[in-house]
Amino acid sequence: MTAVRPGLLFVVSAPSGAGKTSLVAALLAELAGIAVCISHTTRPRRSREVDGVNYHFIDRATFESMITAGAFLEHASVFGNYYGTSIESARAALDSGLDLILEIDWQGAAQIRHLRPGTLSIFILPPDQATLAQRLRARGQDDDSVIRDRLSKAVDEMSHWSEFDFLVINDDFARATADMVSIVRSERLRRSPQQSVLAAKLAALLDSPSRA
Repeated sequence: MTAVRPGLLFVVSAPSGAGKTSLVAALLAELAGIAVCISHTTRPRRSREVDGVNYHFIDRATFESMITAGAFLEHASVFGNYYGTSIESARAALDSGLDLILEIDWQGAAQIRHLRPGTLSIFILPPDQATLAQRLRARGQDDDSVIRDRLSKAVDEMSHWSEFDFLVINDDFARATADMVSIVRSERLRRSPQQSVLAAKLAALLDSPSRA
């Protein structure tokens, strides 16, 4: 029986409008054995979003009761709404050997790194502020005052780039996707995740050869 290695945990963070969600979706389409951990949030559901697919949408009182119960691996308040990652769902996925992506902000990423020092973190950056502003306006979801607020907060978010292991510039989408895929593939080939999967093969390779 082939050994099942514990899943790798990846944190992906980015300022709003940098293209994080689209890049993660493209990564999932390229690679098997990896999934996004669906977060809980108190943010209102947008028209195209599906509960249990994009987020677990819950009310503020329920979220705060989960905080009190210690149900979150990490949680943060972003733009006045709570976001959090369930310990139970993350642990189940990783224990099954599934690699897991947490799409969270830099605050949540800092909490995860503290609790799980081996977590691999990726920060996605836009090519420039003008492109970021253009992408936010293209969504057609926010008025100018909200966009100005998001741009201001984006500068603060981007100032935390040095806390992450990998930086991906989302200028050319195909190239940025390839960069994301390369990060995951290279991490899967590290000695630590490989040694449990290849234990039998390594033992056979290192066994003293029989005499002819």
